[in-house]
Amino acid sequence: MATPSSYRPAPGSIPTDPGVYRFRDAKGRVIYVGKAKSLRPRLSSYFQDIANLHPRTASMVTTGASVEWTVVKTEVEALQLEYSWIKEFDPRFNVKYRDDKSYPWLAVTVGEEFPRVMVGRGAKRKGTRYFGPYGHAWAIRETVDLLLRVFPMRSCSNGVFKRSSQIGRPCLLGYIDKCAAPCVGNVTAEEHRRIVDDFCDFMAGNTNAFVRRIEREMYAASEAMDFEKAARLRDDLGAMRKALEKQAVVLGDGTDADVIALAEDPLEVAVQIFYVRGGRIRGQRGWVADRSDDSDTAGLVQEFLLQLYGGVAAEDDASAIPREVLVPALPPDAAVLEDLLSDIRGSRVAIRVPQRGDKKALQETVASNAGQSLMLHKTKRASDLTTRNRALEEIQKALGLDEVPLRIECYDVSNLQGTEVVASMVVFEDGLARKGEYRRFVIRGEDGSDADGQVGQNDVAHMHQVITRRFRRLLDEQARSEAVSTESGPMLVDPETGRPRKFAYAPGLVVVDGGPPQVAAAQQALTELGIDDIPVCGLAKRLEEVWLPDEEDPVIMARSSEGLYLLQRVRDEAHRFAITHHRSRRSKTMVESMLDDVPGLGEVRRKTLLKHFGSLKKLREADAAEIALVPGIGPRTAASIKEAVAAAASTRKTGSPRVNTATGEIEED
Repeated sequence: MATPSSYRPAPGSIPTDPGVYRFRDAKGRVIYVGKAKSLRPRLSSYFQDIANLHPRTASMVTTGASVEWTVVKTEVEALQLEYSWIKEFDPRFNVKYRDDKSYPWLAVTVGEEFPRVMVGRGAKRKGTRYFGPYGHAWAIRETVDLLLRVFPMRSCSNGVFKRSSQIGRPCLLGYIDKCAAPCVGNVTAEEHRRIVDDFCDFMAGNTNAFVRRIEREMYAASEAMDFEKAARLRDDLGAMRKALEKQAVVLGDGTDADVIALAEDPLEVAVQIFYVRGGRIRGQRGWVADRSDDSDTAGLVQEFLLQLYGGVAAEDDASAIPREVLVPALPPDAAVLEDLLSDIRGSRVAIRVPQRGDKKALQETVASNAGQSLMLHKTKRASDLTTRNRALEEIQKALGLDEVPLRIECYDVSNLQGTEVVASMVVFEDGLARKGEYRRFVIRGEDGSDADGQVGQNDVAHMHQVITRRFRRLLDEQARSEAVSTESGPMLVDPETGRPRKFAYAPGLVVVDGGPPQVAAAQQALTELGIDDIPVCGLAKRLEEVWLPDEEDPVIMARSSEGLYLLQRVRDEAHRFAITHHRSRRSKTMVESMLDDVPGLGEVRRKTLLKHFGSLKKLREADAAEIALVPGIGPRTAASIKEAVAAAASTRKTGSPRVNTATGEIEED
């Protein structure tokens, strides 16, 4: 445990300008990012008597080993830089808001020639317009189903659209008038685009104009004695009104606002947000975060607003910021945040605390939702934090480690009778998977080869090669970092890209999938590189024994041990990641090999074919006519391809089964 006085900046060295600061641990990892109007008093507050600090702040400063800062001109620049660094370094002591569940979006792919409406989840993509998020996927699907009779735009997948275009016959939605069927030319791209624009305007809140237009057309059709058309328009009007009933009016003045509320306890905070557009609730979303400092409600609101809206400019989605943001407490830098959000939106944005009326009542409803969300989260995760900490402590005790292994890296090798040998590296930090740090390796013959020079099935040599390559990169990155080190320590960020170096962080524990031979190979690789401060262990599959280097007997951990369960999760994740990569490479290699002898099919056309179908299974299922649709593939070549694929399938059925040496299981296509 470090003493804060050991890295306290010299008196007078800290500037009084606005800026952003970073605390790093002994291994150079950024553990906390903060901003200040004046850096000197803010940083000095961290180096007072530890007894006077909040427990979480005290934990942060004792974990830290250095502090550095960057001076900026304005507080707005400080906010922007703070958001960038939090997103880049993901510091463990900063509040990180995690979605308490996955919320669905209503998405319209406006970037396509024939846009499609769909319900989806996950990150936003460019060229797509989003509405929501919504609380329930079934509710928005019902709304879309109602509106498709009024706005008959495309809702089918690309595969269905392409197939209908090929056969010249629309799908069921085209026959029941819930799609204008652009796939068969019933409407042009321009006409379909107008339908899409009307749908988007309706979902954006411009509903009155469409209701009045449908009413006028209905009455005009009735006066013209066209009762069939009038009845259809009447049903359309009913569908629109039914869809509107699902979105209750909560603010009578038609306000656009994001209404935010928090529910807190000493350890965690839950946030709920209602998206109100045109006075109607268009969606909601929730987050839960661990409290990592002693921030009050106002400080938590500021951190949340920065994370919620900080990335909007990069996503080019300024419309996501409303004119008004209603919060439970004004953030300390409310005026600065308003200026930042106003710059992104392009018009004035106000941050307010509602005092009375409909807005106050709505925020109380949001606060009630936040309280329920926090209670539900604690019910689900009552033992999770405690369990993870106990698991790491059990691993430390069982393996005799000097420190708790906060970063665990696990390696696994996958091959098929010595062909297409690959390896995986997965990373767990604080007991949770860090998928952005995962890495794949393709085994080369130079270090993992047999006597005849082939890569072969020598798993021990393969493991030695992987560990050598990974930690050679570690040494290279550390040398590069030290070459550009600053007064506060090594520079672990690439100055050209501004991102953390890929292999710059050393793990607290290396786990290999295997027994004593694999463990010995990994330890030998580290020893040859001169690395003696990174512990290694192996987890054997059959009896779930934990092996240490140079030990004759394994470490036996209880079957009910949380530490053993965590090691199993890490090992299984490495195995899954390696198998997925191996199968992907094998599928592509098999397709290329079976097409080698097809006349007139060169490398460029093979790659085009692979890109078009994506997998061997889909190529097998396609007929010659579908293969002939691939650019550059004619009917004669398509027939030859089909014959080659069929012949290969027949050979494989009559041949002997293949055994995956990594799993011992029979492999099938």
